[in-house]
Amino acid sequence: MGRKRREWIPHAYHHIYARGNNRQNIFCDSIDMMEVFRLLTMIHNESPISICAYCIMTNHYHLLLKTEEISISKIMGIFNKRYTDYFNQKYRHVGHVFQQRFNSSPIPSPQDLLQVSKYIHRNPISTKKPMVNKMEDYPYCSFQFYKKERTPLYPFMNISGNLVGSSPLWRWAIF
Repeated sequence: MGRKRREWIPHAYHHIYARGNNRQNIFCDSIDMMEVFRLLTMIHNESPISICAYCIMTNHYHLLLKTEEISISKIMGIFNKRYTDYFNQKYRHVGHVFQQRFNSSPIPSPQDLLQVSKYIHRNPISTKKPMVNKMEDYPYCSFQFYKKERTPLYPFMNISGNLVGSSPLWRWAIF
């Protein structure tokens, strides 16, 4: 029996996440974290994507991603393959880097988008051993762009209020 076909809704954000095989760390240092952003920028330059929230933890990642031209399966297949190649070469690793194929689910409403964004942004403080005391102090999460009103360095980032209509609550509901 084949796998269930992945649902992709163009123009809708999807919560995408994947974990390291056996929960192993797959983002071990700042260079690994920067490789994630380099790959996402490269993908964006080839086929535009929009990300409104992300959190890269040591053993998994979360993205709120939208693509209009190419399916999420193709985008994330490219990302996971290229990151795996990078990781295997850097660490002389053989075998699976990711535990399984990435998971994704479309976000059906603006309220759900806010809830998933909150969940993603709280990852660094919601673990058994919090990585930081305040969410805005975790450098590999998009929360800093909302809380500190920083302009994202990455062309794929969309932090504008038009994500959920004209509601000014977007900026503050992500906490």
